[in-house]
Amino acid sequence: MFVLNLYFCENEKSDPNLGGKIDNMRIAVVGTGYVGLVSGTCLAETGVTVTCVDVNNVKIELLNHGGMPIYEPGLAELVTRNREDGRLFFTTSLREALKDADAVFIAVGTPPDEDGSADLHYVLDVAREIGEIINDYIVVVTKSTVPVGTNYKVKGVIQAALEKRGVEVAFDVASNPEFLKEGNAIDDFMSPDRVVVGVESERAKKLMTKLYKPFMLVNFRVIFMDIPSAEMTKYAANSMLATRISFMNDIANLCELVGADVNMVRDGIGSYSRIGRKFLYPGCGYGGSCFPKDVKALIKTAEKHGYEMRVLKAVEEVNQKQKDLLFRKLSGYYGGDLKGRIVTLWGLAFKPETDDMREATSLVMIQKLLDAGCKVRVYDPVAMDECRRRVGDAVEYAVDMYGAVLDSDALLLLTEWKLFRLPSWGVIKKTMNHAVVIDGRNIYDAQELAGWGFDYLYIGK
Repeated sequence: MFVLNLYFCENEKSDPNLGGKIDNMRIAVVGTGYVGLVSGTCLAETGVTVTCVDVNNVKIELLNHGGMPIYEPGLAELVTRNREDGRLFFTTSLREALKDADAVFIAVGTPPDEDGSADLHYVLDVAREIGEIINDYIVVVTKSTVPVGTNYKVKGVIQAALEKRGVEVAFDVASNPEFLKEGNAIDDFMSPDRVVVGVESERAKKLMTKLYKPFMLVNFRVIFMDIPSAEMTKYAANSMLATRISFMNDIANLCELVGADVNMVRDGIGSYSRIGRKFLYPGCGYGGSCFPKDVKALIKTAEKHGYEMRVLKAVEEVNQKQKDLLFRKLSGYYGGDLKGRIVTLWGLAFKPETDDMREATSLVMIQKLLDAGCKVRVYDPVAMDECRRRVGDAVEYAVDMYGAVLDSDALLLLTEWKLFRLPSWGVIKKTMNHAVVIDGRNIYDAQELAGWGFDYLYIGK
């Protein structure tokens, strides 16, 4: 687990509505990895003193010696600066972290079970530990993405632990879902377009207002609501974005059949103010830690309540099929004769500016190509180590993007890293065995590639 103690460096009198224990606010954030580390580091950047606690000694040692367990642009520099300035610390004691805390954030993982529902045992384990430790009023804030009703389960687990101890301790629960985009998480936290908070009491609302006010001095955009609505908002937001992606992929696939160009169609509908241009880009499927998991979890939540999310089931089906679209294009180009061919993949992460390969299209493509007897050569500016961890020596790892295409029979673009956007096509043409490019993100110009003598295939044309 991962815990952060946050001390607001303010010279103010103790506020009895916020617990009344100390002048400065102390917060604990429990959770491993991405959300917890980004949140704690950004809070330290505003002057808060942050102590990170994790039972994983290896991770704590890594952080204490300047290492990073995840990749996120700008995060390593922030961690280093705040650690050296004495605002960010790492240790292993949860009990020490919760001592005199005004609030504790739960930011542990909620991986999907085999049936697609969210696995809540990490969240509830933390809740039980909190109930076993606390002695004074505290607000327990769920930051993890959890199904509707989870915060009330958290409340029940904490209360049961307190009763087992034979003590009465006042506490509140609150829901504060995260909306951080991998690759842009620092800006998202430091300057959020909105913060969603579900609370039950004015006391909890006042504490959460104080916590987020430093990030919204110009325009306070904290949206307070009831707890179930806050829990649902997270799933609804991600599911809406996933729906737009799958809808455009469906339209792109139809464009190919009827002779339309999806790029023109996208411009046509995106200019309509009621639709907008965001998330209208067709591609080879979405991945990552949020969209696939949250769509599945919302579908399962509906089933548990006797309702069928028919739109989201279609969203998921379209996305799964889209992930092998480039393989089908490649197979069609070579008439099904793929055995022994060298195929290059540019991009392994599910999106640029991250090394995250969870639910990435690259994993589907690698397996499809290997099953077809291809030799797969890959390059990604950040995710190579993660790929080695996941697939081992099943593929060849290139030193750079140009070495990756040497003697290749096809180049497939899976992740639209900036590095890949303006390549030297003349060099690539000379080094490839067959000059064919299959663009999974529609970032290249068809006429330009045709001028260099490439066969260029993309999505929706």
